[in-house]
Amino acid sequence: MTTTTPLPTESALPAATGNANWRRFRRNPGAMVGLVLLALLVSAALLGPALTGDPAAQNLGARLQAPSSSHPLGTDQLGRDVLARVLNGARISLGLGVSVMLASLLVGSVVGLVAGLRGGWWDEGLMRVTDIFLAFPGLILAMAISAALGPSLTNVLIAVALVSWPTYARLIRAQVLALREREFVEAARALGSTQGRIAVRHLLPNALAPLLVQGSFDVGSAILTAAGLGFIGFGAQPPTPEWGAMVSETRNYIGPAPWASSAPAVAILLTVLAFNLLGDGLRDVFDPRAAR
Repeated sequence: MTTTTPLPTESALPAATGNANWRRFRRNPGAMVGLVLLALLVSAALLGPALTGDPAAQNLGARLQAPSSSHPLGTDQLGRDVLARVLNGARISLGLGVSVMLASLLVGSVVGLVAGLRGGWWDEGLMRVTDIFLAFPGLILAMAISAALGPSLTNVLIAVALVSWPTYARLIRAQVLALREREFVEAARALGSTQGRIAVRHLLPNALAPLLVQGSFDVGSAILTAAGLGFIGFGAQPPTPEWGAMVSETRNYIGPAPWASSAPAVAILLTVLAFNLLGDGLRDVFDPRAAR
């Protein structure tokens, strides 16, 4: 009597794929370090401000105090608790980085989908506009936009997003050009699907893997760019505890009180490192050949 092995059900296939992806991700030590770092940073951003009090509270009698039990990371030139400011700044920097990535992804995806699907002069015109943005150094262009709009966190978000979207447009366009002649797209056209439906239901889901990888890298890049703008005065204004602005405010006291500027600088370093390591892990998951 012969026995047959039952075929996996449709519900089991995504679970099996997810388990395989997790095993591939877990085999990357750097990716796991990035994931743990990111989990700690998000937890600190969510829970830290409730435990440390007002980051703007000044105590001039306790200015530039070294780290102690009452102030684990010391105090700055105005007697403000550095730990409270770093933890509150985590909310600002992480929120800004994710918001910039999402805004850039939205604009770039629309441009890339339209260029790749429509072709012709649509493709030519949109790609030339993209080339214009890519021709300028990102930080210089972000500085110019921030200077024109005025210093604020909202304007920093707009400036960095305007600098970042061309990467997604190029990436989406390349994916669309590779997928638009595939059999499943031709079948959707034969069934009468509109270009918009094909883009949303068939092309965009199949382009998510490289977008996720690029997005994880870009969150760290956006945080770094925003910190640079804050450092030179184009970003958050005092007393907002944004990491780049904190480093700028305390740079003159790096000799007598190095903790005041080094704490936000280390926070920037760890956050950007976490997202870069996470991006490396995601790249290995979605492109096993590159990992090998």
